[in-house]
Amino acid sequence: MGGQIILDPLLPWPVLWAAAGLAAGLVGLALWRGLAGWWLRALAAATVLAAVVNPSLQSEERSALPDIVLVVADASASQRIADRPEQVETAVAGLATRLGALPDTEMRLVRVGDGPGNGGTLAMTALAEALAELPRGQVAGAIVVTDGQVHDAALAPAMEAPLHVLLTGRGDDWDRRLIVRNAPAFAILGEPVTLTLRVEDEGRVPAGVAGRALLSIGVGGDEPVAYSVPTGQDLELPVTLSHGGVNVLRFEVAAAEGELTDRNNAAIVQINGVRDRLRVLLVSGEPHAGERVWRNLLKADAAVDLVHFTILRPPEKQDGVPVTELSLIAFPTRELFVEKIDEFDLIIFDRYRRRGILPAAYFDNIRRYVMQGGAVLVAAGPEYGSAESLYHSALAQVLPGIPTARVIEEGYRPTVTALGARHPVTEGLGAGLFAGGPGEGPGWGRWFRMVEVQADRGQVVMAGLGDRPLLILDRAGEGRVALMASDHAWLWSRGYEGGGPQLELLRRLAHWMMREPELEEEALTAAAEGLRLTVTRRTLSEGAREVTVTAPDGTVTVLPMTEVSPGRHQAEWLAPDVGLYRIGDGEMETVAAMGPAAPREFEATIASAVPLAAAVAAAGGASLRIADGLPDIRQVRAGRPAAGRGWIGITPRGAYVTTDLRVAAILPAWAFLLLAAALATAAWLREGRR
Repeated sequence: MGGQIILDPLLPWPVLWAAAGLAAGLVGLALWRGLAGWWLRALAAATVLAAVVNPSLQSEERSALPDIVLVVADASASQRIADRPEQVETAVAGLATRLGALPDTEMRLVRVGDGPGNGGTLAMTALAEALAELPRGQVAGAIVVTDGQVHDAALAPAMEAPLHVLLTGRGDDWDRRLIVRNAPAFAILGEPVTLTLRVEDEGRVPAGVAGRALLSIGVGGDEPVAYSVPTGQDLELPVTLSHGGVNVLRFEVAAAEGELTDRNNAAIVQINGVRDRLRVLLVSGEPHAGERVWRNLLKADAAVDLVHFTILRPPEKQDGVPVTELSLIAFPTRELFVEKIDEFDLIIFDRYRRRGILPAAYFDNIRRYVMQGGAVLVAAGPEYGSAESLYHSALAQVLPGIPTARVIEEGYRPTVTALGARHPVTEGLGAGLFAGGPGEGPGWGRWFRMVEVQADRGQVVMAGLGDRPLLILDRAGEGRVALMASDHAWLWSRGYEGGGPQLELLRRLAHWMMREPELEEEALTAAAEGLRLTVTRRTLSEGAREVTVTAPDGTVTVLPMTEVSPGRHQAEWLAPDVGLYRIGDGEMETVAAMGPAAPREFEATIASAVPLAAAVAAAGGASLRIADGLPDIRQVRAGRPAAGRGWIGITPRGAYVTTDLRVAAILPAWAFLLLAAALATAAWLREGRR
């Protein structure tokens, strides 16, 4: 209940002020004349003026509102390690009991998870949003249950009541984490790049593990190699990429006994390997209509350095001119095929026949080049089935097709084999034209010549007349070999009978031989977009596929895969958390980082009151550790200390809501009239007796 006096004058205020001035003048005149009842005259005038002002008493019926205490419970990823979840729930339950015991006090609980993306813990943002939904006059305080590692401390709202922090964790906690300080996004193949790593220890590190850590380094799906490294120092790691495209480097520090978590012990670095220049050696055995097909293809690529030479003298010309006198400049065969052969990424023999220009020892050197990782492509014409065939040289040990000496001069339509439909080089080129099938599709132009070969090894991805091998791909040692048993691919580029995908086929073929990762026939890749993981498995084998996904916390999930196209299986999965995931199918392995491998939540895992110290001090609160015991809660007046040993305080706000309003006159009009008359009569009688 509360009340106040309100005025509702019967005349305008200017008139009242004029009347008051007139009354004051008359009273002053009576005082000047020495009249004994001047003060009674003044009271009578004041009574009349008070009656005209019309004073009333306004009273309110009030209903008290409860004080509200906000409790923000941090449920982010760093709060799910060790026994912190139990500490949070114990604290929330204890606060509910203690606040429930206070009169007219209620608790509002707000739980905060991980921020969007890699935003970390946004506890102050959650507190500000909760305050915006409540009347500030009812908020008696706020309590944040957290490890203190919040990432929006600068956004702490201004509080009119105490702000307290209850810290999870323990005083003897320690943790070890791996930091990637510097990692380039691109690197040139064959040239070393430097990565900067650091193994950092935080907290009370036991003497037995301080100073050294075991760091494992893995490239792609290879077995990782472990090294003993010092902690607290920057480590310069030189890396030379082995192949083009995305190279995945995995770093992991072995977990030590007693550390809080190993979630921040791993990191993944993806470096895109690019070739400085691709060096290709093109050897044309004789001039022919399709000779410029290869040259135009390779010259059109600005990243290719092409060395091309053609033997212009046909073998049937016998004019007795020595070979050494057939050119103005002696061709550097020894330099190309002996001294600098390893500098080439690909060697193409286009309708080449043995005619004594390259000695037998050079072909043996080319075979060695292939076995040690080089690539040779043979685009064969009729010469491949003759006695001058490359097959009758040391290259026979690596070539996948045995010539039968038969050259077929008949029109046929090249087709993609069932195996070729699964191979990245010819995948999607067939458009329904598979060997042995009806060939319903847009149709390709015909070719009119092929060399009959027997595929003794390798993969037949295209077939010609009568399902005979037309394009054979094979791996020899560390290198790759391809045999095209026809020299009529140029008909497609000319658009004969509608042409065909000649440019795409030859481009894929050349890039497969130069080990482009996108064209590997056996590959397991994983792409992450947000928390959605897409796993792709390319394979030449048939049958159902499934992959095993190992989460950062060790949880294993088996995902069945769907064959989306021949030889390509996919699976999609929504990951439960950010971090480094390992994917394998028993044959191949890869890794994927959902967000960063070590999320922001795990950059600092030791509980600390420092990040929120300024906000707590500004609100007059305190930071206490839950492990030391849950504090009592007391009600303290505004401006008094709000924390002490074993207790924290909240400030009662005394908020209320008005339920009823009453207005009553202080005196009725007749009472004012009687009082004024009585005072005037008293003044007259007093002055009359005198």
